[in-house]
Amino acid sequence: MKTLLATTLLAATLFTPRPALTQQTPTIIPTCTLIVHIDGFRNQNGDAGLSLFTSADGWPEDNTKAFLHGPHPFTGAATTITLQVPAGRYGLVALHDENSNHKLDRNMFHIPKEGFGFSNNPKVFLTPPSFDTAAIPVTCPTTETTIHLIYK
Repeated sequence: MKTLLATTLLAATLFTPRPALTQQTPTIIPTCTLIVHIDGFRNQNGDAGLSLFTSADGWPEDNTKAFLHGPHPFTGAATTITLQVPAGRYGLVALHDENSNHKLDRNMFHIPKEGFGFSNNPKVFLTPPSFDTAAIPVTCPTTETTIHLIYK
């Protein structure tokens, strides 16, 4: 009797219709075009560095915490960098990395020796602006901004 009951339950389990397995499709995050104009290069040495941050964490110099960063070759007194990023709020930091060492060089008084700038072009005195001061909204399809380099 136990064998008949076990066989019946097994058969019922195997032959009971089940919903078809569905494959989950990955979520595709649309990207927006971010066009960044950087002007005010004092010479043609090195690269234009650009870093995008999504929060104050690491802002503005810790590129290991940047959403995106990298050197971009340029010619002339200005350059334009076009990126594809998800819509959101970003703080942008631009650097004229004259010696291509991927960091902002400073003198013995900790004053920058290379050009730098931030989104929204805030006034900069002894400290960098806060992330909130520099952050800009990036929306689709296209957001365009200009950063003016500062040399101290």
